[in-house]
Amino acid sequence: MDEKTSWGKRMDKIKQYFEFEQHDTNFRKETIGGLTTFLAMCYILVVNPMVLSAAGMDSGAVFVATALAAAIGTLIMGVVARYPIALAPGMGLNAFFAFSVVIGMGIPWQTALSAVLVSSVLLTILLLTGLREKIINAIPVDLKLAVGAGIGLFITFVGLKNSGIIVSNEATYVGLGNLHDKSVLLAIFGLIVTVLLLTRKIIGSVFIGMVITTIVGILFSQIDLPEQVVGSIPSLAPTFGVALEPFANFTEQILTREFLIVVLTLLLVDFLDGAGTLIAVAKQAGLMKDNKLPRAGKALLSDSVAGITGSIFGTSTTTAYIESSAGVAAGARTGFASVVTAALFLLALFFAPLLAIVTPAVTAPALIIVGVLMFQSIGEIDWKQFEIAIPAFLTIITMPLAFGIAHGIAIGFTFYPLTMIAIGRRKEVHPIMYILALIFIANFIWGAE
Repeated sequence: MDEKTSWGKRMDKIKQYFEFEQHDTNFRKETIGGLTTFLAMCYILVVNPMVLSAAGMDSGAVFVATALAAAIGTLIMGVVARYPIALAPGMGLNAFFAFSVVIGMGIPWQTALSAVLVSSVLLTILLLTGLREKIINAIPVDLKLAVGAGIGLFITFVGLKNSGIIVSNEATYVGLGNLHDKSVLLAIFGLIVTVLLLTRKIIGSVFIGMVITTIVGILFSQIDLPEQVVGSIPSLAPTFGVALEPFANFTEQILTREFLIVVLTLLLVDFLDGAGTLIAVAKQAGLMKDNKLPRAGKALLSDSVAGITGSIFGTSTTTAYIESSAGVAAGARTGFASVVTAALFLLALFFAPLLAIVTPAVTAPALIIVGVLMFQSIGEIDWKQFEIAIPAFLTIITMPLAFGIAHGIAIGFTFYPLTMIAIGRRKEVHPIMYILALIFIANFIWGAE
């Protein structure tokens, strides 16, 4: 009886800490919400290793780093900030890391991890000094929306390219791939299935679509069966602590123009992505008070600390996930749901052998769909004002065409002050935007030499 009473007291303390009564929730609702969030975003455990392995990183180590970064970041968000919001290495940020920084700019992935670490540390400092909020407010809403839409378009293009649905073409630059190729057909099948699931509003549509595509691929001999389902956890050694190594050669690898641009871009994208997601999910859960986010500082700190942790483990920037809204829709209202999600990410570490059956044909639909979801922000941009439409459009279109998220941000943020000055609205432009424009212009000039 005493043991039951002790257990009951622990449960009561948990309820009080997470304020179950104030949010009209219980353990069942929070557990289901946490599970739902995990199912909605666990595709990142497969997609992130695939994306970062394109940069030359060990996929097994990245898998472990992804799971640990997600688990620790989500746990901090749940326990410290007490919000039902999960974190993991961000889509878009991982694509920028692999395709823009490592492949496009030729920066070693080890140095790119250092950039993730530095940007996350700076993000923490900016938050503690109150500058993070000022910079976020300095960037016009329309440009924030354009960055999100542009990254969505970029991710979709990467998915189409990886699957072979879109290929290079000497006559037209790009064109349709071989639609008779079985791997391409498998990717198209996966895309159709995922779209149908999403249209029906099925929870975990992206993950379920990947599972169905994998099964069909195995049945048609396009994917080999895994040797085992549960196995030992892969070694983290190939990536753990590597972010610190480039600092030994500080002058040549850290104090460079390219490194500065990468850090600045990571800062800006994480600024917009993390804060935007926190506000969107909090609004959906009814957690906003007087249009303000309670414990906003703790929530943003959880985001930036998770970025530091993830970079040490060996993955691209960790950030808040909009898929958390699926858990909120299922009833999650407190940080206990995040504790559940974090525990599931840790449990997933034992299913590493399943990575062997994941091919680009399986992950491509996930990339394409995530791109579509991010691109939806384009509808909120004020296209009727030409001085806004031009920089927004250039931000969006440059990302996929120049195959670089940083290029899109640089072009758009440079044109914005110019168009505003031209129409006589220069006083409406925050001084920070002028500073950013000058930095990007200097980079264009310097880079042309």
